[in-house]
Amino acid sequence: MAGPDPTKERSIMERNEENNYPTFNALRNIDLNLLTVFEAVYIHKGIVNAARVLNLTPSAVSQSIQKLRTTFPDPLFIRKGQGVTPTAYAAHLHEYISQGFESILCALDVNNNYEKERTITLASPPSLGALLMPRIYSAIQLVNPKLSIRNVPVTERQLSQFQADIAIDTRPHHSPGINSYKLYNDHLVAVCRRDHPNAESIFSENDIQRMNYTFLIMQDDLLIDARHTINEILPNRQITFSSYNFLTIASMLSTSDLIGFMPGKVFEMYSHMYQLKTVECAALSAATLTTTMHINKLSSRDAVLQEVIDAIIHEFEAA
Repeated sequence: MAGPDPTKERSIMERNEENNYPTFNALRNIDLNLLTVFEAVYIHKGIVNAARVLNLTPSAVSQSIQKLRTTFPDPLFIRKGQGVTPTAYAAHLHEYISQGFESILCALDVNNNYEKERTITLASPPSLGALLMPRIYSAIQLVNPKLSIRNVPVTERQLSQFQADIAIDTRPHHSPGINSYKLYNDHLVAVCRRDHPNAESIFSENDIQRMNYTFLIMQDDLLIDARHTINEILPNRQITFSSYNFLTIASMLSTSDLIGFMPGKVFEMYSHMYQLKTVECAALSAATLTTTMHINKLSSRDAVLQEVIDAIIHEFEAA
């Protein structure tokens, strides 16, 4: 059996590379303004009426339709009495073009139309997303059920680059263009599995150094006060498992004799699922974690987004 022809394969690859963006290449050959003229003529059933709506001359509208006829294999409109009637092909075009225009206007939403569907992008760490999204989603649904919420991970400069509408985080976001609102305070707790054999003596002088611990991998400025407190309590602790995710840490704690640290509200969320319990450690009571909502200052110009922000603030003020 003959193998694949390398010359033929290379030719196909070259064609694919040249046509990476076929949609852009196709649209580049079409003046999209002409489609606006096409829609006006289709809806108003005549050159003169369309010209009046578009504030153009009838001659300019006729020239636009003539240009479209050279693009599409069809006359598009046929004269009928004092107006024109669309061809079957024009009716086919109208069905798709009208949907496209409606989608574009929905996305632009220049008038902040509350009846339009819209997606709000809300960034958060995974643990905060699991903890807070049900509550935030319910609060938003009460004020605007048309909105769709998309939860994404928090990244640096996300708000200033308009990659998210709202960020909820435990670390500060320092920027002249960012406004921040405190949502709530939490505290750190030491955690182990419920049937841990040394739970009562973990922080005794005899056991404190010989226990194994988990570690949450975080950016340097994230929970820096909490990290400092833990290091003071356990300066030489043996870390044998690290993860970026509290869910993974909770799972590890439930199946080992490891000791971990997590925010109290995160512990409450996972404790029943993973059969975890807290370990008494008075020194941790000084470690306060503040969860904050961050937004771009320009959000105040967006009435729909401002309503969402106000709903989230009210939800946590009422708690």
